[in-house]
Amino acid sequence: MTRRRKKKDKRRFRGVYLLPNLITTGSLFAGFYAIVAAINGKFHAAAVAILISLLLDGLDGRVARITRSSSNFGVQYDSLADLVAFGVAPAILVYLWALKPFKQFGWVAAFLFVVCGALRLARFNVQTGTIDPRYFNGLPIPAAATMIATSIIFYYEIGEWAPEKYLYILVMIYLLSFLMVSNIKYVSFKKVELFKRHPFQTLVALVLLFVVVATIPETMGFLLMGAYVASGPVSTVWYLRQKRAEEKAEEETPAPKPSEP
Repeated sequence: MTRRRKKKDKRRFRGVYLLPNLITTGSLFAGFYAIVAAINGKFHAAAVAILISLLLDGLDGRVARITRSSSNFGVQYDSLADLVAFGVAPAILVYLWALKPFKQFGWVAAFLFVVCGALRLARFNVQTGTIDPRYFNGLPIPAAATMIATSIIFYYEIGEWAPEKYLYILVMIYLLSFLMVSNIKYVSFKKVELFKRHPFQTLVALVLLFVVVATIPETMGFLLMGAYVASGPVSTVWYLRQKRAEEKAEEETPAPKPSEP
């Protein structure tokens, strides 16, 4: 019986797709480099490495879908890489950069960020296919990590004009941790159709946004991420109103009359 089970297990696992998993490995490498850079005091470089990991993380899934190379192995590997790149790496970075003076309160906040990020990933994997794909249930862990990275880059950009960072960052870490495990809805942008026709004004707005971001990326990155984090409560209110409107419309729809014999 044992030999038969081993043979069946070998037949089920038929190998892995190289391209998307190599991209995921690149994302994991960038996250690990962020940890090493943070330990060596290179906080700006660590923050940039997290952003690079974010780009690679967004690329591997799209490549897998385009090349039809999605697999359960890739999904699990991607989640493990995300926990390192967007959970452990930003937690260590923000602890060494700003939370260390708070002693136990500092490292507890960093640990809470990792735990909430792990719970967020586990819940996402379980709920995939059962919730509205237009929204994320809770703040995605890559967005939380990006908020930390852009905050650090923004502080380096404004230099001596930066306010006292320590208490602000401590509060931000607790807030991000709460948002990750909350039921607050965030727009996923998964239903944005890039290959369909859109109004001309949409293209103009995107071009202007690109120009502004390219001109002052350090500032705009922070502002855009702050706006996305703050958009959660707004998206939740909009989602609940839309859901109630749909339920109300269904209730008001008259039932079909029974056919006469």
